[in-house]
Amino acid sequence: MNFQKTIVKEVVVEDRGLFSGKPVKLVIKPADVDHGIVFVRTDLNPPVRIPLEIDRVTQRMRRTAICVGDAYIETIEHFMGAVNALGLTNLLIEINNEEMPNVDGSCSPFTTAILEAGIVEQGRKVEPFVISEPVTVREGEAVLYALPDKGDTLTVIYELDYSESEPLIGRQLYRYYHSQENFISQISPARTFILEKEALHFSKQGIGTHLTGKDVLVIGPEGPIDNQFRFPDECVRHKIADLLGDIMLFGRPIHGRIVAYRSGHSTNHKLVRELLAIAAQKQEKKTDKTDFVLDIRKIQKILPHRYPFLLVDRVLSIEGDKRAVGLKNVTMNEPFFQGHYPGTPIMPGVLIVEAMAQMSGLLFAQKLEHTGQLAVLMSMDKVKLRRPVVPGDQLILETEALRSKNRTGDCKCRALVGDKVVAEAQIRFMLVDADPE
Repeated sequence: MNFQKTIVKEVVVEDRGLFSGKPVKLVIKPADVDHGIVFVRTDLNPPVRIPLEIDRVTQRMRRTAICVGDAYIETIEHFMGAVNALGLTNLLIEINNEEMPNVDGSCSPFTTAILEAGIVEQGRKVEPFVISEPVTVREGEAVLYALPDKGDTLTVIYELDYSESEPLIGRQLYRYYHSQENFISQISPARTFILEKEALHFSKQGIGTHLTGKDVLVIGPEGPIDNQFRFPDECVRHKIADLLGDIMLFGRPIHGRIVAYRSGHSTNHKLVRELLAIAAQKQEKKTDKTDFVLDIRKIQKILPHRYPFLLVDRVLSIEGDKRAVGLKNVTMNEPFFQGHYPGTPIMPGVLIVEAMAQMSGLLFAQKLEHTGQLAVLMSMDKVKLRRPVVPGDQLILETEALRSKNRTGDCKCRALVGDKVVAEAQIRFMLVDADPE
């Protein structure tokens, strides 16, 4: 079973960037449930938050970079490979420059730092994405296949082929079964590599001039220059490390089998986009199915709310008096968009909270149906608004009963768009007589 995880205490990694050579300090901090992986450029005024999302990827040569506007962070793949293998889902990462620290060019410095900080489960489940249909992504000679598999984890088969251009590297094939233990021993120590002729070309362009053969794995005609391989097939192992880092852009664990041939960062990103599109289609089919529990006519028989304040369109599922899921279709016809805000329509956060409260009222109604009582909002706690909701979004409303007494009840609520949490709150209700007389 997968649970959200963060680290126990903050930890620091410092070095210079691989391409830029600029000194950089990375501070990795714990984060709350559903926070996600978020970077912060602390050297900018004001600081800029950059969430780890595929839509934030910006094109760079031989590395993965994400950005918000003109603020970017480069070479995140080695760090994210460690985050993937250690199962972390919630982190706040402060960085005071544009590129991640290189250290030795592998995932190991980040793996070691995270393990020293300690890892803690946060109690909320993470639903993995299970590859259920073949997906193929091509880019020139590079190709990636995402395939269904019988296991409950990820298997990566990578073929690196330098047989024509660099016989010393030649053809390397490696099969990796994804687990923390396998990653630490087999993949994490594998370093980024570069051919000597490529290194000379970059040096003429002023890139990586601070590096020597002892700082990075430079492969010449006779082998590593001023260095040695950690594994005979270190190159293909590092390619798997890059792939594991890049697929963190999907946002949750992936189960299945990925077969790669000459794949690089750009191809990895394309695969993530393809899998996200499939996941979105599955979610749409799931929410569009007709075997829902309550339609709008039945909802109106339970809730006293009416236009324009009825904010639940459909109840998808109810598990007794314990949990319920519903939805609200957000359209441009909503009356509040006329003033919130003209030109930039955003659903008011208080109305998202109100929608969650109405969904909770529908859950409590299952228990109060024959008692002559109504659930009336009493208080809200731990309210967090995480993302904007705009016209065209479909708001999924989840509510879970925490406790129910004679006169009060408590619910834990979440609102999602797709698989992204947009709001959450803990709501308390007072149970009152439906007819005061």
